[in-house]
Amino acid sequence: MRSIIDTLDLTVEELQGLVDTAMDIIANPSSYSDACRGKKLATLFFEPSTRTRMSFEAAMYELGGNVISMTDAATSSASKGESVADTAKIVSCYADIIAMRHPREGAALVAANNASIPVINAGDGGHCHPTQTLADLLTIYREKGRFDNLTIGLCGDLLYGRTVHSLIHAMSRYENVKFICISPEELKLPAYMEEGGDYENTTSLEEALPRLDILYMTRLQEERFADPAQYERLKNSYVLNPENMKLAKEDCSVLHPLPRVNEIAVAVDEDPRAAYFRQALNGKYMRMALILKLLGEAAKDKSKTVVTGEIEEGCTCNNPKCITKVEQELACKFRRVGEKKLCIYCDAEM
Repeated sequence: MRSIIDTLDLTVEELQGLVDTAMDIIANPSSYSDACRGKKLATLFFEPSTRTRMSFEAAMYELGGNVISMTDAATSSASKGESVADTAKIVSCYADIIAMRHPREGAALVAANNASIPVINAGDGGHCHPTQTLADLLTIYREKGRFDNLTIGLCGDLLYGRTVHSLIHAMSRYENVKFICISPEELKLPAYMEEGGDYENTTSLEEALPRLDILYMTRLQEERFADPAQYERLKNSYVLNPENMKLAKEDCSVLHPLPRVNEIAVAVDEDPRAAYFRQALNGKYMRMALILKLLGEAAKDKSKTVVTGEIEEGCTCNNPKCITKVEQELACKFRRVGEKKLCIYCDAEM
């Protein structure tokens, strides 16, 4: 039995397989309308969500399945102190697959380690958001027809932006992909993310725009800032509008994981290069493809394959947002990457 915690849990071949399935769903929706009949998806959302939760639920319904939901941590047993591990064990009694969002980084891995059904990470703090990346990939494929030979601009919150981190993990495996990172100094991409890839850093959106095949805008996430004053100072750092869109290529595609605040002017919506609402729809199709894949694999193999490689204990994770800081009796564990020790839950250096 398999869970998806990070985009890297899927091989390049599997990513293409999901894209191919999604494209077939788009072309032949009626062929999939009973594919999950009798199956239940549990959506466990400990943080607010519109697109991700509703697209998971729409995906399951359109596959002929059913959904049971927990949409507010305050109304769940988490408010009484129940651990993520125990929640996963309980929900496994009632559903066939789980999609979970949680503010703690690494929470999805804890759930997957304790559930007896597949778990899909629907966002764990600022760590990973693999199914948003699947939406991004299908959008790139439908807009560009390829995953290689692209220059991608990543703009906004690159430090805390889990969608950016997941997209980099996926796209860095393709040939001749260059990332231009556009952010304030305070929100630069973490240094460990840049290892082994083609990266350029700039603080100027206008300077980068003419060179981009894809512009991936992100909002500054107020909920991720420990210092409200820093958020207020940085929140208007980048605004995409019709004027600076004149600098972009005619075939540049603008993506955004949404919700937007003010980083894309509403007037840009009318530009045919604005792909972010198409991107939201693509998310539903890719989640349908992933649900089908995981339920199909679970029917054949009940063994768990969540974390692979050499895992060691004996360190303390310094990330205050790591699930190890709050989860009951959860030992810190790490994997060695070169000279570094990285927490298996949140990937922070230990």
